Amino acid sequence: MIKQLPDGRWLVDVEPVKGHRRRKRFNTKGEAKRFEAHIRTTLRDTAPWELPRKDNRSLWDLAQRWYDLHGKTLKAGKKRLPLLKMASDALACPADRVKPLRYLEYRNRRLENGTHPKTLNNELGFINAVYNKLHRLGDISYPNPLSTVEPLKVEQRELSWLTLPQIALLLSKTDESPNPHLSMVTKVCLSIGARWGEVQYLRVSQLRSGMITLSLTKSGKVRSIPISDDFEKELRAHFQAHGNLAATLKGFRVALRKSGIELPRGQASHVLRHTFAAHFVMNGGNILTLQKILGHASINMTLRYAHLAPDHLREAISLNPFSTLHRQ
Repeated sequence: MIKQLPDGRWLVDVEPVKGHRRRKRFNTKGEAKRFEAHIRTTLRDTAPWELPRKDNRSLWDLAQRWYDLHGKTLKAGKKRLPLLKMASDALACPADRVKPLRYLEYRNRRLENGTHPKTLNNELGFINAVYNKLHRLGDISYPNPLSTVEPLKVEQRELSWLTLPQIALLLSKTDESPNPHLSMVTKVCLSIGARWGEVQYLRVSQLRSGMITLSLTKSGKVRSIPISDDFEKELRAHFQAHGNLAATLKGFRVALRKSGIELPRGQASHVLRHTFAAHFVMNGGNILTLQKILGHASINMTLRYAHLAPDHLREAISLNPFSTLHRQ
């Protein structure tokens, strides 16, 4: 709008985009018109027609939205929700106003209360996934407010594995279990390096042509691992006598405790997988082959076992041309 003031000057009062109002006085009407045209053109080309609205939803609201749109398609998506609810309750503010400092204070409190750093890193990863996914989907217009928060440094624990005498001792204890499947599940894990959860309910249909096919994997990708003829006969005989496998990790922990074998905290469930990998490498197995057997997405995960390799394998890691160039 352009109007003449009582003192003879001209007032420009223009708001081509809501929230972007401009008011200015000029001596001539021509100057006022040129200014109005300039403002309209400039704001039309550079200013958003709709200003971003505040998002009054909580992090928990976003977490539920994330789960409905994406999380339910993930194998462990539902398990993330309790951690996201805890974080949302502690932060107690709208999701678009979460500050890195506020989150760090919350994380430090949990750290002081004994929560393991790896658990806190997982939680941060879950929160980042919520913000990043909803931003990519266009459900939120603002970027992840915690993108600058770095994960905690976690000291890598030495992987524990069983010696041959310890394996024999452990199998003798699993044989004592009233569950006829416990010993066989243990043997399968030792034979193919599988996680307990991948084989505890193994079906006879997953055994064919000397291969065990795992479908309930952590990554969701199917992988098949060959077994020896003798073990295939033993496994088929077990299926014929007892049906599909069914053995919980709780029973394995009982047998492990009875054996007297002591392991670092948190490694009981994976000790059979680590044992397979350690003996595979010590017996001269190829690291890349081991990666495929274990189903590791990154070779860095598999290289944790490289220090157990015979000299010729260790030299392949240390004496390759890229390592030589890196040292230079």
